[in-house]
Amino acid sequence: MAVDIDETYKPSEDEPFMNERQKDYFRRKLLVWKDDILRESRETLTSLQNENENHPDIADRASSETDRAIELRARDRQRKLIAKIDSALGRLEDGSYGYCEETGEPIGLKRLDARPIATLSIEAQERHERRERVYRDD
Repeated sequence: MAVDIDETYKPSEDEPFMNERQKDYFRRKLLVWKDDILRESRETLTSLQNENENHPDIADRASSETDRAIELRARDRQRKLIAKIDSALGRLEDGSYGYCEETGEPIGLKRLDARPIATLSIEAQERHERRERVYRDD
């Protein structure tokens, strides 16, 4: 159920958490983000196909290959990000979006606005990172 929201709308603590306007706001934000990533990926693919140059200088060739490897790594990270965006869109549909996976408590609107794919509240994320550091330092 899409709700009409204007471009200046920002979710606020003064309204019910994850009401239809907020859901529509985050859905749009996620879809725009996904579209941007897909557009950049297409541009990268076109660029890589067009850059089929044969560099006579070995240093130029090495530099070109390094650039290509970096670009492909970035695209791989973005592919994983698209999966997270799709997961967030799924949570919007099933009603679990905006709630911490660990505690079930609402994730703050500011956090969701900054990181719309967040699945943990700030407190749960900090606990998770502390545990990771402890186990990594062993």
